[in-house]
Amino acid sequence: MKSGGGPGRGQTMETRVDMNTPISASQRVVQICLFLIAAIALTGGPLQMYLGQPDTAPRLDNVHRFMAGVYLGSGLIALWAAVTVRQQRTLVFLIALNVLLAGTGRLVSMSIVGLPEPSAVWLGYLIPELTVPLIMAAAQIVAVRRSAAA
Repeated sequence: MKSGGGPGRGQTMETRVDMNTPISASQRVVQICLFLIAAIALTGGPLQMYLGQPDTAPRLDNVHRFMAGVYLGSGLIALWAAVTVRQQRTLVFLIALNVLLAGTGRLVSMSIVGLPEPSAVWLGYLIPELTVPLIMAAAQIVAVRRSAAA
């Protein structure tokens, strides 16, 4: 933080990062998770925007394509966070929460209306949606603690 006060007093929060310092192992884990999330969302978002929700009511197609835009936007945010991982703190946790909530939504859907076919594909989506955010958050906690101790 700049001297002379905190945010709200005309000051800004700064994260000073020495770009010559090698990235830590925990930051690399976070970065890999973020790149994975970005890749999935940057391909899935446009695909779902294009495909829509066929064989359904206009309302459901509208919601589906809207959420595809949210998915695409989340991918852009994850990509930016991955590229700037050394400077990120809270954003990593928010992205992890976003993915975990998405996976939770999928889990709720499966518990209410059943597991879509082929089940292996849908479980292949669900398992990373529930595990990658936890791995990423744990690695971020380690990275933040190490940077605070340095």
